[in-house]
Amino acid sequence: MSETQRDVTQMEVAREPEDLARLFHERANAGDAEGLVALYEPQAVVAAGDIVATGHDEIRRFYTDLLARKSDFPEPETLPAIRNGDLALTFARLPNGALSVESARRQSDGTWRWAIDQLKLKPVAKG
Repeated sequence: MSETQRDVTQMEVAREPEDLARLFHERANAGDAEGLVALYEPQAVVAAGDIVATGHDEIRRFYTDLLARKSDFPEPETLPAIRNGDLALTFARLPNGALSVESARRQSDGTWRWAIDQLKLKPVAKG
């Protein structure tokens, strides 16, 4: 295991889909790229408009690059998840008004991970 791919078995896990946004915020502000990767399924897709990463290796590269350029992630307003069995749609409203929308799935151990993450949906300007 490389230094950047540390053991994540001792990390806090998402027991509910709403936990994912809180854990993301904590880990992003701590500069913990590997902790962010652990919030996603192995073949998850991350998009910022277009798809920017698929799978843990690409997600790791994406967040390592992002964290190298940005160190402050304001706390989002987490909206209630919409659940259907082992699937959940999660939402967070960012301070700039943009939304982050994710599809989460309950794992076989009962924890939740994101399968699809659309990082930013900007509000439509009225007028």
